[in-house]
Amino acid sequence: MQLLIADDHELVRDTLAAFLERESDLTLDTVENLDQACTRIESEGPYDLVMLDYTMPGMKGLEGLKRALALNGGKPVALMSGTASKAVAQEAMDAGAIGFLPKTMAARSLINAIRFMAAGETFIPVAFMTQEEPQEPLNELAKGLSPRELQVLGGLCRGQANKEIARDLNLQEVTIKLHVKTLCRKLDAKNRTHAAMIAKEAGLF
Repeated sequence: MQLLIADDHELVRDTLAAFLERESDLTLDTVENLDQACTRIESEGPYDLVMLDYTMPGMKGLEGLKRALALNGGKPVALMSGTASKAVAQEAMDAGAIGFLPKTMAARSLINAIRFMAAGETFIPVAFMTQEEPQEPLNELAKGLSPRELQVLGGLCRGQANKEIARDLNLQEVTIKLHVKTLCRKLDAKNRTHAAMIAKEAGLF
């Protein structure tokens, strides 16, 4: 059984490899971003299962999943994440993923899930999809902002440049510029620094 794991965190790759390489019938390749994964699929694939980290470079949300699915010859592709929500997991399944794996899964459960998906069966932990997601009290300032605008505003408050925010959110820099412009309008801010100051004074970040 040939597996490909793509994750930009070396510790995650090494940890998964340490567990999976104990299985005598599994052959594992690892890469650190989507472009490398696609190149490997084209040269070595199709793989029995490709596992993609949802937030690694190049993914651009579910676009990376669709790209890998198109290249892997009809064989399964799964997403894994330590931060994605139930909504993202469901969107991934709807887009054609064979499964979704939270990175909090125990090693033995992970191996069982991988075998299940490589056999063509869909997998997503019931406990993950049924757990209650914590509801935080919504700051008054946040009520008029979209989730994406809040993410961008958080970057501004951390002093990040548009390019850095774009990289963290897997978006184009021009998209971040548009969000910053919208934020300044919504917050009645003169510029990005003023927007960050307003957010901090309101206790949003």
